Amino acid sequence: MGYYFSTVLHDITFEKAIQKTTQALKNEGFGVLTEIDIQSILKKKLDVYFPSYTILGACNPTFAHKALQVEDKIGTMLPCNVIVRETEDGNIEVAAVDPIASMMGIRNDALNGIAEEVRDKLKNVINGL
Repeated sequence: MGYYFSTVLHDITFEKAIQKTTQALKNEGFGVLTEIDIQSILKKKLDVYFPSYTILGACNPTFAHKALQVEDKIGTMLPCNVIVRETEDGNIEVAAVDPIASMMGIRNDALNGIAEEVRDKLKNVINGL
């Protein structure tokens, strides 16, 4: 089982890809709680070049609440990470974590249905881009 699903966008700027991804997440009920600019961090901390790469911490409050009610330590796995990154050929890849893969290490069957619903929403985001 893979731990993510992704798509590649062509003829779009990195900034527009982030905007488009953020809007697609919003359309599926997710808000972006964090935005981590890996390129900037690595330049600042290590003085190295790294292609454009941003991690969006996406949260759907309804599903987060449901998950927290059945597993109080699930917050260690939240929010759902979605990456937007520049590929070597100049395209933009958008990838989202597969919540089913994330839940494999947690032995709580009550999370399965929640993870499936979140996976479906994240797949809608990726497939809609």
